[in-house]
Amino acid sequence: MLPSGSKNPAQPAAQSGQEVESPGPRTTAPYVVLHGHFYQPPREDPWLNRIERQPSAHPFHDWNERILAECYRPNAFARILDEQGQVVRIVNNYEFMSFNFGPTLLAWLEEHDVEVYQRILAADRLSAERLEGKGNAIAQVYNHVILPLASERDKYTQIRWGIADFQHRFGRFPEGMWLAETAIDAATVKALVDCGIRFVILAPSQAQRIRPLGQTEWIDVSQGQIDPSRPYRCFTPDRGGYLDVFFFDGPISRDLGFGDIAYSTQALAERLQLAIRPDREVQLINCATDGETFGHHKRGTERTLAYAFCEEFPRRGWQVGNYAHFLSHHPPTWEVQLKPVTAWSCAHGVGRWSRDCGCGAVPGWHQRWRQPLREALNWLRDQLAEIYETEAKAYLRDPWLARDRYIEVILDRERREAFLQEHQSHRLTAEDRVQVLRLLEMQRYSQLMFTSCGWFFEELARPEGVQILRYAARAIELAAAATKVDLEEEFLLRLSKAPSNLELYKDGRGVYQALVRPRRVSPQRLVAQHAMLSLVNGVPRSSGYVLEPVDQERLAIGGSTLLVGRVKLSFPTTSEEHDLTYALLHLGGWDFQCGVKPFPGQRGYEQLKASLLSSSRSRIQLVLTLQELLGPETFDLNALTEEDRQQMLRWLTQDTLERLAQLYRQTYLENYGVLMAFRADGLPIPEELLAAAQITLNQRLLSSLRAMEIEEGKRDHLLELRAIAREAEQLGCQLRQEEAARVLDRLLQRGMWQLAQAADSETLSEQLHNLEEWLQLAADLGLPIRLDRLQELYLLGLERRRSELLRSSLERAPGRIPAETLRRLLQLGQQLRINVGAWLQQLPPPAATEG
Repeated sequence: MLPSGSKNPAQPAAQSGQEVESPGPRTTAPYVVLHGHFYQPPREDPWLNRIERQPSAHPFHDWNERILAECYRPNAFARILDEQGQVVRIVNNYEFMSFNFGPTLLAWLEEHDVEVYQRILAADRLSAERLEGKGNAIAQVYNHVILPLASERDKYTQIRWGIADFQHRFGRFPEGMWLAETAIDAATVKALVDCGIRFVILAPSQAQRIRPLGQTEWIDVSQGQIDPSRPYRCFTPDRGGYLDVFFFDGPISRDLGFGDIAYSTQALAERLQLAIRPDREVQLINCATDGETFGHHKRGTERTLAYAFCEEFPRRGWQVGNYAHFLSHHPPTWEVQLKPVTAWSCAHGVGRWSRDCGCGAVPGWHQRWRQPLREALNWLRDQLAEIYETEAKAYLRDPWLARDRYIEVILDRERREAFLQEHQSHRLTAEDRVQVLRLLEMQRYSQLMFTSCGWFFEELARPEGVQILRYAARAIELAAAATKVDLEEEFLLRLSKAPSNLELYKDGRGVYQALVRPRRVSPQRLVAQHAMLSLVNGVPRSSGYVLEPVDQERLAIGGSTLLVGRVKLSFPTTSEEHDLTYALLHLGGWDFQCGVKPFPGQRGYEQLKASLLSSSRSRIQLVLTLQELLGPETFDLNALTEEDRQQMLRWLTQDTLERLAQLYRQTYLENYGVLMAFRADGLPIPEELLAAAQITLNQRLLSSLRAMEIEEGKRDHLLELRAIAREAEQLGCQLRQEEAARVLDRLLQRGMWQLAQAADSETLSEQLHNLEEWLQLAADLGLPIRLDRLQELYLLGLERRRSELLRSSLERAPGRIPAETLRRLLQLGQQLRINVGAWLQQLPPPAATEG
């Protein structure tokens, strides 16, 4: 990370009129750069550090998971298909496209799909090997803040955090940086230059005028007519430094994002062909769009890119590369002057994130809430900055340098102690460390609360607006914990000036009180959640805190349950620790009461348990004692998150459902002959009896599948499952395919992984047999098996072992794999819709393998 004010060491200060000679060869072959901006806003709960279930993303848990499945993973494993729709090749699109990933999105990917994450990192390495050390990845400002609207200090922090995150993941300094919404002004240019960034990508509409380097006369291009086939040099106001700028081809980029050319490789290539100018010695064609276009917004279009990159573009003689590589051979010979304050997605400068400019409007709704929201958050930012500077200077040598370097801790919490030792002004006590970390976390949330998505859409009460308010609430809470200064009421007063389109909330204050404040999670509430979920052997999912049970006693009192326990709660981000005692009374059904208080010492804790146990003969007395000893605040099921409440609901209804299931099974067995008689005579089965049959068969189906998943070696489960399929078909019952398919998917993926790892002929043959049977079972049950992951694992194993397998099949060597086993392996590929024809042709005829 470069210190404040330093220049890019690879970028000497250029003077006006200085034309830079190209250090590399020029070429007439078209050079194609397709840039994907991959980004999702941070969605984690600021108290729990986890994303809660988002029903609108169904059937996925949340939108990150859905877009991972529809875009990020398909581009990491993009298919090239033959005319029959069989997979010929799997391509990592990131290896061929210029791209940036939002740092907060990459952090999520690293935790939730490390395979895709690693393919993204590998793509940058492989592209650098192909392109003279210039990788495809560029950095992004940390959490998508609109830089022209940020304070000067925040501009630098956002850029430095983005650079540090990139270096941590990709192992190199980024030459380029993607700006949120491509928003830029003169101060942003200076900040980027000071931090060492060499180039950015902008929209054609953001250029004001251009001229050849060394010339004095400007050419006006303010109507978007700038030539995107060359880079331009943009000087800082004092001309002491510069930033190179690529302007993406506007018409092509619009056609990619909003037209149909992404659905056809031929259409895409023909559209790019139109941009080639025969009079140009250097043919740069560059376009940029949201990376989510390919697979999420436009399903299946990652295949268009894969075929274009690997087949169509090379066939036309085009070179596929990235901005850094092109710039290394063709530095700018033209200078550009940008419009004062611009962004690609707002025709009014940066109005979309600061006022009711009309961008993003829907009929009948306003965005008058935007400006008061911006002003309220700006006020809060300044208050938090003053608190931080005042408080942190008592502990840190340079508080603002420490904030810039705090990204090191965000990326690796194990660095916390080393970081504090590096920046402390004197030896810190345990309490001092908690104070410093609270202040730094407060500043982290003061960054997150400016994530641009909060202003982008039509209403403040949308999830994006609520999310940035939740970050603000967490920052306020941390400020109060560090200084006892409560900023919330003044913040709410300012939010009340932000009118909502929804009468339910009226204004920003109403949104905050209804959708933000109830979601705050205190240490006591976390312990109450733990106590309630421990009844169902559940553990709250979170990386935001660590909860260590120390003691727990459980007592059944008639139809009620009493839990008394002690836990130690700690927060990795701030080093806070809490030693807490709880008592939970479950009176049955939805009636829960839980009290939490600080651990009173071992003697006090034993006395508390004794008092509660002595009151257990009377439920009323027990309730009164609990409230007296652990009140006045107690928690009920509303203390749980919505997702955890659903888990509790399933547990509370489990006994009832099991009794009903037993009744349905008995009804089905007792009336089986009647059901078959109705069916034999072609009469409609009474719906009550049909319901009993359908519920019973589905329960048997899932039970057998789960048993087979655990005991994959037992064939009895296969016989049972086929019997269930026959019964369902005879009775006309609908099997619950979706849930059953998930179980079989897991089994097939595990089997395919084991097949890829098989070390000898016997293991290989056994795994082949399992997979053949399971795939046949899926066909018998009519289950919609997802082939994508199976194809990836199959090809991974085949590529890893292909030469060995072919050699073993053709040589008469000890331990060789028989050709028939290899033939079955390739036939399995055919079942998975993989084109293995060329490999099958390399095998000897079946007769030649006998003997």
